[in-house]
Amino acid sequence: MLKKYAYAWITLVFFTVSIVLHWGFGWFAYVDEAQSHGQAAELSPWLIEMGRDTFENWQSEFLQLLWQVVGLAYFLYVGSPSSKENDDRMEAKIDALIHLVGKDRADALIQEIDETHLRHGGHAAVHDAEPPKALHA
Repeated sequence: MLKKYAYAWITLVFFTVSIVLHWGFGWFAYVDEAQSHGQAAELSPWLIEMGRDTFENWQSEFLQLLWQVVGLAYFLYVGSPSSKENDDRMEAKIDALIHLVGKDRADALIQEIDETHLRHGGHAAVHDAEPPKALHA
């Protein structure tokens, strides 16, 4: 599971380290500011200030980037019409070319390609390392 989701784990570590450092340095700055005004640092006002600052940063940067990356990746994954880039049209053209070139072997070749390539969400994925046998006939 670690290897499969390595990018997510690394991102989680970066996020955790950055948020801890952000809040830690925020506390030091808050204490320093309170001492410069001759006041004692209190936890409740600091939590409110840090929460406001954190969500302000997330709203302007993190959420915007998250939507761009995750949203676009999701729509590409589900194969929305704008991200499919005409896979069906290209596949139909390639099938037609195989029929022109392969003639009597075309149907067997297309069937073998269909058996060795899974189709999920509009994208082909190879699940067998060997090339189709009909190519060698």
